[in-house]
Amino acid sequence: MSDKIVVGVDIGGTTIKVGLCSAEGELLRTYEGPTEVDKGSVQVCQNIADYARLIVEESDFEWEQVEGVGVGIAGFLDIPNGIVKFSPNLHFKDVHLKDFLEEKLQKKVLVNNDANVAALGEAWAGAGRGVMHCVCYTLGTGVGGGIIIGGKIVEGYAGMAGELGHMSVVPDLEAIQCGCGKMGCLESVSSATGIIRMAKDAVERGDRTSLSFVEQIMAKDVFDAAKAGDEVAARIVTRAAFYLGKSMATVAVVLNPQRFIIGGGVSRAGEFLFEQIREVFHKFTPENTQEGVEIVPAILGNNAGVVGAAGLIIRA
Repeated sequence: MSDKIVVGVDIGGTTIKVGLCSAEGELLRTYEGPTEVDKGSVQVCQNIADYARLIVEESDFEWEQVEGVGVGIAGFLDIPNGIVKFSPNLHFKDVHLKDFLEEKLQKKVLVNNDANVAALGEAWAGAGRGVMHCVCYTLGTGVGGGIIIGGKIVEGYAGMAGELGHMSVVPDLEAIQCGCGKMGCLESVSSATGIIRMAKDAVERGDRTSLSFVEQIMAKDVFDAAKAGDEVAARIVTRAAFYLGKSMATVAVVLNPQRFIIGGGVSRAGEFLFEQIREVFHKFTPENTQEGVEIVPAILGNNAGVVGAAGLIIRA
């Protein structure tokens, strides 16, 4: 193992998670501290710097061994300059995060979108290890994504590449409005929020389903009911899987990745969900484009963000 280390930072609205990684992608230790959004952007930035130094101080390494610090953050970013144009959860507006941290830490700092960073984590040290071309889906409250081609994050012109949840895949007659304001987005049917919405709609229509007896329906309840033979729940899962598989077929003919990696809470449904996604993917994807392509679960879980943030430095 190299004696060089990298620090990865995953900024959340409540907690800042910091990870210390080897140059090979091994997560050596983690630390979590409060974000303190209510104290303003300067305090949040100072907390990041403090936690980065603290995790190294508490390790067997010296600050001089740190190659750099990578940061993942949700929001609209000027990625090359490390400026957070707007982050609603953190109340950041035009915050020069890269400049601030480089001055405080005297190390190279790189900043990127949190979904891109999580994708890089899986590609570098998770389910995509050894694969140069992969696309990551995160199925949670929404549907996030990240694209890794040639081992590098695809950011796009304005840093908005990889917004997989906002691919318009649902036909107009079935489409509902997504949180982004557009109609028929993948997120509206394949996220936990979308699955819960479809379940509640079924209950309100009076469909015969065991979900009628669940007081507060969660996505897991829908999957459990489907696995137990509930036909209504099974249809909801099939619909979510259908549009996921169809979206992957579209991505495949554009990017031809070797591996699709699916993470987030919904992915914990396991092979019951994955088998259906693969079936749809194979149905809609040309044979030569699907050859050798795998659809697999993510393996890093909540650590993907800090590992990927550290990977920004290594993959730079």
